[in-house]
Amino acid sequence: MTDRTNTSSRTFQLMLILASFVIVVAGMKAAESIVVPFLLSLFISIIALPPFIWLQQKKVPRGIALVLIILIFLSFIFLIGVLIGTSVNDFLTKLPVYEQKLQGQTQVVIAWLVEHEIIESDFQISNSFNPSVIFTIVGDTFNQVSNLFANGFLILLTVIFIMLEEVSIPAKIKKMVADPEASLSRIQAVAQNINKYIAIKTAISLVTGLLVYFLLLIIGVDYPLLWGVLAFALNFIPTIGSIIALIPPVLLTIIQFGFGKALVVLIGYVVINTIMGNILEPKFMGKGLGLSTLVVFLSLIFWGWVLGPIGMLLSVPLTITIKIALDSSDETRWLAILLGPEKTE
Repeated sequence: MTDRTNTSSRTFQLMLILASFVIVVAGMKAAESIVVPFLLSLFISIIALPPFIWLQQKKVPRGIALVLIILIFLSFIFLIGVLIGTSVNDFLTKLPVYEQKLQGQTQVVIAWLVEHEIIESDFQISNSFNPSVIFTIVGDTFNQVSNLFANGFLILLTVIFIMLEEVSIPAKIKKMVADPEASLSRIQAVAQNINKYIAIKTAISLVTGLLVYFLLLIIGVDYPLLWGVLAFALNFIPTIGSIIALIPPVLLTIIQFGFGKALVVLIGYVVINTIMGNILEPKFMGKGLGLSTLVVFLSLIFWGWVLGPIGMLLSVPLTITIKIALDSSDETRWLAILLGPEKTE
């Protein structure tokens, strides 16, 4: 009788946890416009806190240290805007021309396939796949990113207030919980893991973007810097980001030079991403990231569905945070183990 009662109690607890999870996720999805800027601010603050604390340790006054960090952040955003702003505007202006040329080349390929009886003569590309749609999607994505920068002032203010609260957080935690040392260590573990992941991913993505830039510059593809920055940014999206990044420049190479050089670009992308993503990144991420490959992929889909493109970029840091939180309790540690890598030491 006791065993049956315990089983029923555990089942009820599990159902309660699942119901709470569904409610929280539904709330996050409904409040996406508020949650996304807040999460971006939170993760920017986590990245900025180590240099902020380091400056204060070097006897730099707190206010001056905060101003320096904010200026560095704004300079980074301004630099990106200067580097690719003109290219984005020019690309969006020429987008209809590119789409028209791509449709014309697609029809030439179809005519060749029909002539050699590879496909039926009544084949219509629009019924299967229209490559020019990809350029439209890229243009819409650039517009969405521009809309995100419209919230830049709100994000910046949130970052400032979070960093100003950094000094009082330990004192507040000591008053809130019975074991403040354990709570502080968990928070520090979350911050250290996120910083480690972002540092490794940023280094890998930066080298990937530079290699893509030089590859396209040598071949002569339009807007090599734009596609290099795109490769850098999309490399933060696990699994599929690098695949998405190669499609626009490959199609643009087809428009400019034909299929021969497009094949060279495709091979170049595959070589770069194989070396950086499949050889170097796993070597460093094996120590810096404790998530299984399946969990990384599923978290990409889940957070992308809940929070959109920004959720895909933040999918791994968010999942790492959840894993560390689960690992902090004996009752939920088994879930943290499930989220961990295939081989545990």
